[in-house]
Order: sequence, then C-alpha cells, then structure tokens
Amino acid sequence: MTIRTGTSSWTDPTLIACGRFYPPGVDTPAARLRHYASKFDLVEVDSSYYRLPDADIAWRWTQRTPPAFRFHIKAFRAFTGHNTPLAALPSDIAQALPSRDAQHQRPSPDSAQIAAADLPVELRDELWRRYLEGVEPLRQSGQLTAIHFQFSPRVKNDRAGRALVFETARRLDGERHAIEFRHRSWFDTPSREAATLAMLRETGAAHTIVDSPAGFDNTVPAVWATTRDDLCVVRLHGRNAAAWNRGSITASSGRFVYEYSASELIDISARVERIAALADDTHVLFNTNHEDQGMKNASAFQRALADLARLR
Repeated sequence: MTIRTGTSSWTDPTLIACGRFYPPGVDTPAARLRHYASKFDLVEVDSSYYRLPDADIAWRWTQRTPPAFRFHIKAFRAFTGHNTPLAALPSDIAQALPSRDAQHQRPSPDSAQIAAADLPVELRDELWRRYLEGVEPLRQSGQLTAIHFQFSPRVKNDRAGRALVFETARRLDGERHAIEFRHRSWFDTPSREAATLAMLRETGAAHTIVDSPAGFDNTVPAVWATTRDDLCVVRLHGRNAAAWNRGSITASSGRFVYEYSASELIDISARVERIAALADDTHVLFNTNHEDQGMKNASAFQRALADLARLR
C-alpha cells in the first residue's frame, strides 16, 4: 500500500504572502512547484475548478516534478452542480450561450452566472472535451492520479443528484475519479450511506472520506469506507465550525483556517493506516489553505504516520 500526502494548493496568495514555506528566491511558478515537490509527493490542483485546465501549463508541471509525483486535479465547476460565472467560461462558449433577459441582451460576463442545468448540451459536450484535453499531459506522463469532483451542496441525494453521479462516470469513460459530496442527505441514515457507497462502487468512483465540521446541511460525516481497490481519498477541511458558513473574502481566510492538534492527527493517522490496507493508493489532502497551515498540517501528519510505524 502507498500513502501519499499533500495539500489542496501550492499557490494560494496567503501562502505566498506569509513567506514561511517558500525560501527566499523561490518566487517563480517553476521554482515554487519544484520546492513543493521536494517536500510532498502529491498535490491537489485547485485552479481547474475555477477555469478549464491548460494543456501547455499541465505539460510544464510534468517537467517540474519527479516522475513519482502525482496530481489530484479538481473538476471544473460546471460539472459539479455549481453555478459558473460567464467570465470563467472560454469566451467563445460564453458568447454562444443563448440570451436570457427580456431585451434578448446577453448579461455582462463580469456579473452573470449560469446554472449547470442551463448549459446547452452541445456546449457542455465542448467543455468536457476541452477539460479532458487540458489534463491529457498529466495522464500521458502517468502523473494524473485522479480527477476530483467536489459536488455543490445543491447536489442532493435525489433523482437528479444520482443522475449526475452516473453522468460523471459516463463522461470519464473509465478515467479514475473521486467524488466528494457536500450535502448531508447522502449519508444521514445507515440505509442512505449504504446506498451511496454501493452507487459509487457501481460507477467506479472513489469515495472521498471528508474531515470537516459536523452538524451542517452542507457537510457530510467522515465515512471511513472505500469504493475502489486502487484508490482511497481522505480530504481534510479542518474543523472550524464557527467559520464554516460565515462569509469571507476567500475560503482560505475563512472556513478553512485550521491547524490540527497533535492528538487529532494521531487519531487521523491511525484511521488512515487502517483504511490504507484496503486500497493500493491512499491520498491524504489537507484543504486548510490559509497561509502555510496546509503545509504544517501535512508535515505533522507525515510525522504522526512515521511515529505510528515505529511503534508497530
């Protein structure tokens, strides 16, 4: 079994501004990624949620990292039930959208959004084609470990939500992917939990074990189970309950501000070690992206795992 550890960003503005993770002189995209890859063997690409990935940039990532380094890349927001700003769409696709207001004028792309369900099928097809084209260099290098679908809290355990799970698998045609739910209805009873895990196994999706505050409609409990033999995903958002649904300028300065305690990481590392016995690869990703908290949490987790191994 392999346990890989990383963070959900290596370029967050608060991380760069704090000046604690990157040494002096490490101030270019290439240098930052090389430095990150010297500390961790896995990273989650967050930018592909906000805009379609660029194949040229993805190829550069493969040149700046060792062959054993892995990328866990997020799916574009239009595929996960989120509203998408028109400004986040390629300009030709935004221009091809049908007009929606009374005067048949297209809204300003700076303010307008489109719901996933309102994207015409042919434009959705083209977005998928471009997305997969954008990640192809990572796939060709063998460094694309999974495409991560962080579903919107709007995606509930109903007919439409389940259809999206199946549609995602159909679009990927066997490409390894993980699904993370953000609405409590997927796991709020034992029967729903069992049905959700069975559906993920049927569609070939890796279940994402989530660590986050409990008790909100837009969180799910940590269900320590696997749905693929070759991949287990553990994604840690911190336990900042007070800020979870509080508005902030950026997520990295709000709900994801959290530094795990030593006792919390000891417990998590023991759980990870047990679940990792059920899959070939286990990916542990810290989404606590405020300043260098993600790197601190990931490093402390690695030490906790090493201590656990020495005790065996």
